[in-house]
Amino acid sequence: MSTLPAETEITWIKVGADAEARSIAMRIFRAELPSNRPALVWLGGYRSDMTGTKALEVERHAQAIGTDCVRFDYSGHGASGGDFKEGTISRWVEESLAVVDQAVAGRMILIGSSMGAWVALRLIEELRARGQGKRVAGLVLIAPAPDFTAELIEPSLTETERASLAERGYFEEPSEYSPEPNVFTRALIQDGQKNRVLKGPIATGCPVHILQGMRDPDVPYTHALKLMEHMPADDVVMTLIRDGDHRLSRDEDIFKLKQAISAMLAKA
Repeated sequence: MSTLPAETEITWIKVGADAEARSIAMRIFRAELPSNRPALVWLGGYRSDMTGTKALEVERHAQAIGTDCVRFDYSGHGASGGDFKEGTISRWVEESLAVVDQAVAGRMILIGSSMGAWVALRLIEELRARGQGKRVAGLVLIAPAPDFTAELIEPSLTETERASLAERGYFEEPSEYSPEPNVFTRALIQDGQKNRVLKGPIATGCPVHILQGMRDPDVPYTHALKLMEHMPADDVVMTLIRDGDHRLSRDEDIFKLKQAISAMLAKA
């Protein structure tokens, strides 16, 4: 992968009011020439930020093909304000909706990584509910983890973790990607139940491309297959990467990601 051009500047928006107010950091790349191509919108994963390899390469691809790109950090992540322990899917969806309303004038392709895929699916639900579903031209989902609190965390909770949730309101577990432990709060888990998408058929109204590693230790590929089964009416393509892990950040993985984005743009 070649070197990225100079980093786009951070701009800010305020989401929420009074005690719920938080400052959300965005990096918005605008194509030099006007384009009717959909903008690329990056939706990161749990505890990730907009400076990760895949997020940067998505912007680089936008620059190469001449379309806009929007990256941002959820509250409690990266450059944004807010306490991570106060984060919930509802809050992060609210922030995502505010970002696309502020930064995207036309159509867009949502690119959701891990938890970001869940946010993307909920974001589409919110847009469709207000009659704006056609703003989304496509979905690219990387190691998608919709409903991960109910589907992946709750069934595997130990007695110690359940006790910690009840007594402290959260539990911790070691992270393979950071020296700091992962923190899962009772609020996140309870709010996750309100935001479930795998409760029935999912209608996105747009093409979907799923990229999933078969050696993913965090989100098993069977979870991606389950998601696909919930999309009976959508044009869904899945790429299973036999030796792929959860991050899918190797050069060959990034190549597949860019291929998926380009194929989505060709359909738009």
